[in-house]
Amino acid sequence: MKLYRSFILFLLCLSPFAAKAQDSAVVWTLQECLDYALDNNIQLNQSRISYLSGQEDVLLAKAQLFPSLSGTVSQNYTNYPSSNAESNHHSYSGNYGLNANWTVFNGNRRRINIQQQELQNEVQELNVEQNEYDILLNLVQSYMQILYAYEAIRITENTVEVSQSERDRAIELMNAGSLSRVEVAQLESQYSSDKYQLVVAQTNLANYKLQLKQLLELDINQDIDVVRPEITEEDVLSPLPDKGIIYETSLQVIPDVRSSLLALDMAELEVKRARGGYFPTISLNAAIGTGHLSGMQYNFGDQLWNRFNEGVGVTVSVPIFSNRENKTAVNKAKLAVNNSQLDVMNTQNQLLRTVEGIYLDATSAQSQYLAALERLSAVEESYNLTQQQFYLGMKNTVELLTEKNNYLSAQQEVIQSKYMALMSKELLNVYQNRPVEFTY
Repeated sequence: MKLYRSFILFLLCLSPFAAKAQDSAVVWTLQECLDYALDNNIQLNQSRISYLSGQEDVLLAKAQLFPSLSGTVSQNYTNYPSSNAESNHHSYSGNYGLNANWTVFNGNRRRINIQQQELQNEVQELNVEQNEYDILLNLVQSYMQILYAYEAIRITENTVEVSQSERDRAIELMNAGSLSRVEVAQLESQYSSDKYQLVVAQTNLANYKLQLKQLLELDINQDIDVVRPEITEEDVLSPLPDKGIIYETSLQVIPDVRSSLLALDMAELEVKRARGGYFPTISLNAAIGTGHLSGMQYNFGDQLWNRFNEGVGVTVSVPIFSNRENKTAVNKAKLAVNNSQLDVMNTQNQLLRTVEGIYLDATSAQSQYLAALERLSAVEESYNLTQQQFYLGMKNTVELLTEKNNYLSAQQEVIQSKYMALMSKELLNVYQNRPVEFTY
């Protein structure tokens, strides 16, 4: 949502910025940008690795249901410096064994742990999806900024041409004695200001392209440009779905909401896992072993056979008094459930506010676009009449520049409302998990 608000501020504050693309730049469509970023984004690939690591945790948790087996081999040397017998100064010994352990029951905590790990792995998978959503939002925003800048520069270039024409015409009128030098200087100043804005626009458009290039993590020597589609009024004013349907759909598809629900399930499982601490733990163990010792009358093979042993055992651990550890664990797990429930509500409320805000922006932008088109038509006619009257000496320079600024402002209002409507529509598509429409 911060990205969306930043784009709003960008439209409200940005001067007409854009520039002509270099011939050597690779031209990208929005869909090509999305496909490339989903395959090559570093953070996204890191989240995919985390997901794969989570799958290993699930396998580890399942393996805890089975017995463990270990083998031991030990070799020891012992020195007896005070022994009278030369042959008894030192001895060698060895022990060899196999040990098996199996926890038969521990309050069902192992199976609950498996369920928690599986849910955690689903959360990590949703994190991958959320990163994809974030990339999508960034790219759509950046792409729209470039398109807006290109259209704004068209207006600026036209303004420069008109300013130059007015300046040249004013010089002719001054030479004919119809205008003063002061009025010509005012038009000359306006012409210089418009040319400066065009130079600034070229720099700013380059910055926006750089932002898109960095989002795609392209090589430093690779230039980038975007396809500029023809946008019709139908594209801007196409009807929107019902906002209630959009919200209900987004509840089912937005990763953040689904992650919060999984976190609640994990918290409820933790309560069951904590209660398992009240139950006894039953484990079985078995072992076989043998060994040898130097200085004995039996040879090595006989010792291994004579010392061969087998054993089995069962251990039951019953919690009687655990210094309140189990009760505290259960109580804290219950509090975590309450907190997770609040997180779910908060996430859903934030989504509701976001959808309602974007929907309002979309409908408002469409209405503003129609009003801006109507105002532009009226202001353009007024400006053309004022320009003609200025050349006839019926209007002064201040009146001409005022009408010109009004005309430029009306043009800006049109493209601002147009791209705000398009941006809002694309965001609503994202929140419904629908493909972006701006993929020309």
